[in-house]
Amino acid sequence: MAHILEHSEMQGMEDELERVLRQPVVVRGSHSDKTVWLFYGFYAQTTVGSKRLCVLVKFVEDDAFVVTVCLTDKPKVGEDLWPTD
Repeated sequence: MAHILEHSEMQGMEDELERVLRQPVVVRGSHSDKTVWLFYGFYAQTTVGSKRLCVLVKFVEDDAFVVTVCLTDKPKVGEDLWPTD
């Protein structure tokens, strides 16, 4: 995951990655890969403005790992996994 934090827009976001995984605003299933979940948190001020931090996690048998992290304007298309109504 160190390579993710090397991107300039991720500077200062190290602690936020864990926070988003523990307390996401929304979690969506990936539209293209059923084993990937997208965890989102909202940040009014990042180095590139108001954005959502998205942490993509892949779940495999008895394990899970972070695929990548990005800042985005809006959540990607997918099924809402959390919260549910």
